[in-house]
Amino acid sequence: MSGDKNPSSFTIGNTAQEKGLDYVPECYVVSPSKSSSSGTEKARIPTIDMSRLRMNGNKRSIAIEELSEACRHRGFFQVVNHGISQSILDEALAVAFSFFDLPSEEKLKFYLKNGADKVQFWRVFLKHYAHPLDAWIDSWPHNPPQYREKMGKYCAQVRNIALELMGMVIKSLGISPNRLTPQIDRGMQVMAVNCYPPCPKPEMPLGLPPHSDYTCLTIILQSSTGLEILDTDDGNWKMVPELHGVLQVHIGDHFEVMSNGVYKSVVHRATLNSEKTRVSIASLHSLGMDDKMETANELIDEQNPKRYKESSFKDFLDFLANNDIADGKHFIDTLKI
Repeated sequence: MSGDKNPSSFTIGNTAQEKGLDYVPECYVVSPSKSSSSGTEKARIPTIDMSRLRMNGNKRSIAIEELSEACRHRGFFQVVNHGISQSILDEALAVAFSFFDLPSEEKLKFYLKNGADKVQFWRVFLKHYAHPLDAWIDSWPHNPPQYREKMGKYCAQVRNIALELMGMVIKSLGISPNRLTPQIDRGMQVMAVNCYPPCPKPEMPLGLPPHSDYTCLTIILQSSTGLEILDTDDGNWKMVPELHGVLQVHIGDHFEVMSNGVYKSVVHRATLNSEKTRVSIASLHSLGMDDKMETANELIDEQNPKRYKESSFKDFLDFLANNDIADGKHFIDTLKI
């Protein structure tokens, strides 16, 4: 057992969470100040009705203002009437579950390409690029047999939702959506398919540590509760409730930079439970690898000087290579002037 408590014992495909251990090894235990709580309060999440964003006139103006308020105050909201059918959502989650049920040797083919967490978190995960879809889909898992078809349908449709929302977020700042349209159209879509197996002591480790996303925005589809966001009003963690058919949206670091801090990227983490496996599918949308996001000139003046340096996805990857987010370091903090 002492060997199991050494982080070096838990190699990819042989982690504590995959082995189904009935205890939590020391290398997974986070400090009490960072651990999760079973009594976490539910977050009040703004709901954006996308059908109203697609209207004309006053109803659309009101919906855009609601979107602006959500981005300004929470950096997080959920969308309804988004247009993706429930069957496509369910099938994407189903093939994700099926992938993680495969034998370890099959999953290892893809884990090795993606690397592993530097520190031990109670999750296993798959990452793959998704845009342009026809350029990347052949590198995705071919097992389970329907993975590419079902996940591909979801990826294509959720990207359309992301493009629509990004345009509306930019518009809500009083900036012409055409300003970033070319960069966004050729931007990146990365899928992070996360699996959080049951944990015998879910209050001791985390699925993912507190962090914000580098993206313009991230869209989350989850099978059950476990996502928590940091409430900046009181400094407490709040659980994102489970709502059937709803997609959760994070504002990312790119949009915090573009808005000169008017909109904030949301700090969030993944918690665990002892009863069932949880799967989440995160669709991360950013500019291209080397395209720099910078603060919009329209949002800079004498009263509101520029507060952030420009940055790219490559800059974020360089940050990850030299820093450990488990230590509480955040990419956005390196960009503040």
